[in-house]
Amino acid sequence: MLGFLTGKNKKVQQYLNEGGIIVDVRSKTEYEEGHLRNSTNIPLDSLPKFIGQLDKSKPIVTCCASGMRSGSAKRMLKANGFSVVNGGGWMNLQKYE
Repeated sequence: MLGFLTGKNKKVQQYLNEGGIIVDVRSKTEYEEGHLRNSTNIPLDSLPKFIGQLDKSKPIVTCCASGMRSGSAKRMLKANGFSVVNGGGWMNLQKYE
């Protein structure tokens, strides 16, 4: 398990170093209560409507409250040709700001 987390953290860092974007898939209300400074809020239920507006040339790091919704977003984005990693809970990503 520890190796998986280490690998995920490296991939998150790599994607952000490459100009990747953080997509926070929590609700608007959750996002307004606290979020990463450089993140974009696209609630999971709205992602299908906005998927065409995302730049496929940029890697994406998804996040939410715990990692469950961001995992669903990762699968959706990956199925649509994006390079994406599930960053898990948004608070865990604060070290990358």
